Amino acid sequence: MTDPTAQTEIDWLYSTQLFGIKLGLENVQRLLRELGLPMAGQKFIHVAGTNGKGSTCAFMHSILKAAGINAGLFTSPHLIHFGERIRDAERMITPAEIAAGVNRLRERVAGWELHPTFFELTLALALEWFAQQRCPWVVLETGLGGRLDATNAITPEVSVITPIGWDHMDMLGDTLAKIAAEKAGIIKPGVPVVTVRQEAEALEVIKRTAAERGAALTVVDAPWDGETGLAGPHQRWNAAMAVAALRAAGFELEEKVIARGLREVQWPARFQRVGGCIVDGAHNIDAAQVLAQTWREQFPGEKAEIIFGAVAGKDTAAVLRELAPIAGCWHFTGFESPRALPVETLCGIWDGLGFAARPVTKHEGIADALQAMKPGARVLIAGSLYLAGEALALMEDKAAAFEKSAQ
Repeated sequence: MTDPTAQTEIDWLYSTQLFGIKLGLENVQRLLRELGLPMAGQKFIHVAGTNGKGSTCAFMHSILKAAGINAGLFTSPHLIHFGERIRDAERMITPAEIAAGVNRLRERVAGWELHPTFFELTLALALEWFAQQRCPWVVLETGLGGRLDATNAITPEVSVITPIGWDHMDMLGDTLAKIAAEKAGIIKPGVPVVTVRQEAEALEVIKRTAAERGAALTVVDAPWDGETGLAGPHQRWNAAMAVAALRAAGFELEEKVIARGLREVQWPARFQRVGGCIVDGAHNIDAAQVLAQTWREQFPGEKAEIIFGAVAGKDTAAVLRELAPIAGCWHFTGFESPRALPVETLCGIWDGLGFAARPVTKHEGIADALQAMKPGARVLIAGSLYLAGEALALMEDKAAAFEKSAQ
């Protein structure tokens, strides 16, 4: 149970989500400058992309841990509680450490005319904690986009761009080239960049940006051919990208260390098996495609009872279209997010796609949907990472620790 005083600080941090998402670097550069961050000598690996960012970060972090390096890891969003966003090789940041750090930040920004956003404050909190933990390396995942993302205030040893697809088009652009330009904005002059086979339109932007900035480019053209701790063929590509990025950063690691890190990686809500269910945070068309592919690989010929919920602003129709071939029935549900789409809206989107009729059940929340599952049913929970997090909290008996978030 979090101390009430500490909870007050954490609640204040969540309240800054009301400031929304503001793309730009001036505020975060000022904040980090005043805090003296990042720590002198600390090195970073910076990761952008549409899909696979978190998994690629997790693979790198796991390999570094296997090599005995206490690296920091910064990711978002969290699934169950805020501390998941900030960790080193041994543990997550604690509620008490979060509260103490937030208190210092709160005092620092009091009176600022342009108040820092939730994500900017979270990044500053993370960098301060990584400095306290004396982490020599930090794996840093972008929040949204890349060029104007707060994490782009950091100069890394290597930049990584995972597969680029259709997401956040309202903020990043309505073509793959425009989206790729935002993601490629993390490429720094003279800093090596690693990517993977992309759609031609996106890869051309990455190649051009790297050439303009004198950044040596590596394009991973084959998946990892060994075992990984995450299911699905796409994860073998993420693993290969992680290995290439570490090598580009100057690491000379033994093959057995790399293999151990890839095998022992833990990254929840990516085709995760829990209590007889599969939990996957697939929330855009590309993620849904690889989820369906992985399902067919793992459960050939079997249909899923899909518990599905989504947030506003996503191409939910495209996600449903990709999952339809593996769906035996749908359980549309609400969940604890201010952005969750109403169940009636989900039903309307599904009806509008014109697929053959499937049984459809409506649920007010995840608990109701889970209780409706019959013993032995092949259940898939998908559509949003926020949904996945709430489901995991319930299934792993961590409901009391669950912290809903809009970002």
